[in-house]
Amino acid sequence: MALTLEQIAQRFGGEIVGDATLQVGGLAPLDLAQPHQLAFLANPKYLSQVETTQAGAVLIAAADLDKLASRAGRTFIVTPNPYAYFARVAQLFIDLAAPKAPAGVHPGAVIDPSAQVAASAVIGPNVVIDAFVVIGEQVRIDANVTIGRGTRIDEGAHLYPNVTVYHGCKIGPRAIIHAGAVIGSDGFGFAPDFVGEGEARTGSWVKIPQVGGVTIGADVEIGANTTIDRGAMADTIIEECVKIDNLVQIGHNCKIGAYTVIAGCAGIAGSTTIGRHCMIGGAVGIAGHVTLADFVIVTAKSGVSKSLLKPGMYTSAFPAVGHAEWNKSAALMRNLDKMRERIKALETALAERGSEA
Repeated sequence: MALTLEQIAQRFGGEIVGDATLQVGGLAPLDLAQPHQLAFLANPKYLSQVETTQAGAVLIAAADLDKLASRAGRTFIVTPNPYAYFARVAQLFIDLAAPKAPAGVHPGAVIDPSAQVAASAVIGPNVVIDAFVVIGEQVRIDANVTIGRGTRIDEGAHLYPNVTVYHGCKIGPRAIIHAGAVIGSDGFGFAPDFVGEGEARTGSWVKIPQVGGVTIGADVEIGANTTIDRGAMADTIIEECVKIDNLVQIGHNCKIGAYTVIAGCAGIAGSTTIGRHCMIGGAVGIAGHVTLADFVIVTAKSGVSKSLLKPGMYTSAFPAVGHAEWNKSAALMRNLDKMRERIKALETALAERGSEA
């Protein structure tokens, strides 16, 4: 379906420079776009591509538009954040193109009589909904999803196939949970009960009941095969508009602040608090019982073992270097303790020599 630039601007704002009646039917990068498509400039270093693009129109910031050598015969939508504007327009085209699933319950679904399911909800095949679950308006539950006793899923949420939500969880409005995610599994809580030492040691680990839940705020997105553990006593909390990638582990009683993003394969141990507007890179490991302030950025593969109480960027990972260079660095690191002792000995000798003088 094609839309005029005027229709797009009426919905998302922006100033049209050029032909407001121009119709576009999709989006594409500057170097690949055709006359029926809308492109965008998010990085000024690609400004030269705006001069040569075949796109019918370009989303652009005012400062970048002023840098163009010529705009004659060209059409633009001027907006402060072309990248975010592009994302919203892309969502619009997908919504227009995607077939709408009819409301109702598939005959293969199993729903407890005590559950409340809104008439506008879409319940797919082989879905299992336990007792006292509440499913809000326009919720979409895809095939093979299991929802545990007493869980609440608010309006507009979408659970993709094979999602599992344990009992007593709360899923906020418009949340998106991708395939294979597990919400509300038991936290990793065990009390040691051992006596003796070595081979004589006896006893076992005693499981600590995890009786809290998981509370997920509005507009949260959770990636495929991510797991969020339920709290031991209070809930694990994911605040509004948090975006979590695939294969992320969030331990029990964590609190993730609003608008934080967490990249794939990150692991966050229990009772950790992450502030608002934080950015956690891929494969980051965060120890339990630490706090990250608002606006903290942790770069990929870093390990966080203590609280980071000031905003800013933190890195602990060693970046990739050539193999020979790494071998040299590793050799130096292995000998740091010896070098330290030698330096201390030299400092002592110099101090003694100075006192004799």
